[in-house]
Amino acid sequence: MASKIIVDQLESSGSNITIPTGTGLVVTDGIAATNLSGTIADARLPTVPVTKGGTGLTSLGSAGQAVKVNSSGNALEFGAVAGGKVLQVLQAVKTDIFSTSSQSFTDVTGLSQAITPSATSSKILIICNLQVGSLTGAQCQFNLLRGSTSINIGDGSGSRTRAFAEQDAASTNSPQSVATTFLDSPNTTSATTYKIQMRVTGGTHYLNRSTADADASYEARTTSSILLMEIGA
Repeated sequence: MASKIIVDQLESSGSNITIPTGTGLVVTDGIAATNLSGTIADARLPTVPVTKGGTGLTSLGSAGQAVKVNSSGNALEFGAVAGGKVLQVLQAVKTDIFSTSSQSFTDVTGLSQAITPSATSSKILIICNLQVGSLTGAQCQFNLLRGSTSINIGDGSGSRTRAFAEQDAASTNSPQSVATTFLDSPNTTSATTYKIQMRVTGGTHYLNRSTADADASYEARTTSSILLMEIGA
């Protein structure tokens, strides 16, 4: 027959009160928070399941990861954050003047930028802003390249030269803006360089050539740039 001891206090002559192995201590009405103190070691804490408001996870993930539902939809796990996140932004800004009278595409010095995608599924958003002027009424054309491959161009017509933009320059040094935006899929994790090329149909054309008023007391200084943004899949 079970025996019962009724007390209102338990006191130990040592530092602990030991409950023998195989024997548990059951508190039927709970213990008020005001009666609890001290720190419970991590090893003594159980894993809190999702059904009880926890994550069901036993450890932290890696830096930059987030908690997400697994592919089976029945548990949580750590994983990379996805869905169009901007992973890195790089920019090349050209502040000096570039000129060319070449009728073949020529690299614009200072308007190239390398980027190393973190995944083959990443896309690269390219934003170009160019300021061009000329003293002639001829045309100039621009070409955007990934490495040695022209991108952001339409279908060619016969043997005509293709370019992503064309500018009819008035007979003035006043710069005119030429801009383009393109989302590229390089499908690589190797360093990739994007650059701008320029050609003219006659005369000499300039990037970033400044203008001045009649008494030269005011000068409009322009810059051209190429901006690269890696977009996560």
